[in-house]
Amino acid sequence: MTTKETKIKSLKIKLKESSFLKNIMIVMGGTAAAQIISYSLSPIISRLFTPLDFGIFGSFSAVAGIIGSLITLDYSQALMLPKEKSEAINLFSLSIASTVIICFIISIITIIKPSLFHNLTKTNGWGPLILFLLALIITGINSSSQAWAIRSKAFKRTSLSQVIRSLGSSSSRIVFGAFKVGAFGLIVSSILADFLATINLSRVVIADLKSLKHDIQYDKMAKLAKEYIDFPLYSASQNFVNAISSGIPVLLITKFYGLSAAGAYAFGISMLQAPMSLVLTALRQVLFQKACEFQHEGKGIFLLYIRTVLVLLAMAIIPSLIIIIWAPQLFSFIFGARWQLAGVLARSLIIWMLFVFCNLPATIFSRIIRVQRFVFFYDIVLLVARTATLVFGGIYLKLTQTVMAFAVVGALMNLFLIYSVGQKIAKKEKIIDSLSLKDIFT
Repeated sequence: MTTKETKIKSLKIKLKESSFLKNIMIVMGGTAAAQIISYSLSPIISRLFTPLDFGIFGSFSAVAGIIGSLITLDYSQALMLPKEKSEAINLFSLSIASTVIICFIISIITIIKPSLFHNLTKTNGWGPLILFLLALIITGINSSSQAWAIRSKAFKRTSLSQVIRSLGSSSSRIVFGAFKVGAFGLIVSSILADFLATINLSRVVIADLKSLKHDIQYDKMAKLAKEYIDFPLYSASQNFVNAISSGIPVLLITKFYGLSAAGAYAFGISMLQAPMSLVLTALRQVLFQKACEFQHEGKGIFLLYIRTVLVLLAMAIIPSLIIIIWAPQLFSFIFGARWQLAGVLARSLIIWMLFVFCNLPATIFSRIIRVQRFVFFYDIVLLVARTATLVFGGIYLKLTQTVMAFAVVGALMNLFLIYSVGQKIAKKEKIIDSLSLKDIFT
């Protein structure tokens, strides 16, 4: 056997025995099944709802996403870091307590001033308000439960949750669409899907809660809340700014161009994000766990960071070019003629989404090396730049021109983040001067 054949055989054995790859494939398998369900039914769903329906749903989701980003104060992510389960379970309890307290505060605000919510979401009555609070509670419990399942390496359970969420959402949308329920049906189906996925994840949590319940103590929670204070201060704040940054396009497009235009944007971006989540949902869970494991073992994470970014870029190039060239035709053919505008907008948005796809390692590793403060201020600059672009475009430009400018700004800012976090990891590990391309690809 030649040296080359020996190396190939050794590589195959390593790949076969790699728990990292196995875990990615487990989660990706569930995500793939979820996306197949979602995409196979989306041509039906797109013909049962109008751009106006998706505009209202997009506005509701934007507001829910903004508040939901703060719901656990990001202690749900902090619970991944401690070595001991006794500490992690107290952080889990802290994230659930945060959910309850924030939901209570929001409920008081909505009771006193419901018009704040209705003006943003273009809804009326108490029904949407109740659904909004329900969505927040489920978001908090789901986020905490998923983080615990990832820590416990229960990747089969998290993978199944993706399938349950997709099946629940798509099937209920078809039922509601058949009865012409409109935007209300889209909202309820989304909440129902998250609820079913959370029930599935809670089985992992309940089993560990029974064995660790005596470790949950108020004093420990208070101590850990202070120890991991950078998560609510910077990480949760970063999530909040990111959520505003993600939700503001729908709200501002509604203001300047109307609900139907916002619906086209919301539908277009969701169709781009769906296949991206096939990879990112799996990778986010496994990469976070693996990088934390590296940290616990005293290993460097810079090469893992660089390799992951480059692999994601290689995976995204060809699909992005296809979208840029043929998106309007594909959207009209698959989803119906009413969604051609969504395809036109998707052609521009893919420029931004390409770098969003590649920046996952930056968002994960920035938390592990605890540079949330830097990322927080970056996100503030990003929010200001994106908002200014949308407002300027709304006043002076056509919809398509505004979305193109918005996408270019987003792409450049994400590229800057990827580079900056990589620099900080390299500096932390003191390897930037000795690194070569051979080190990255071997």
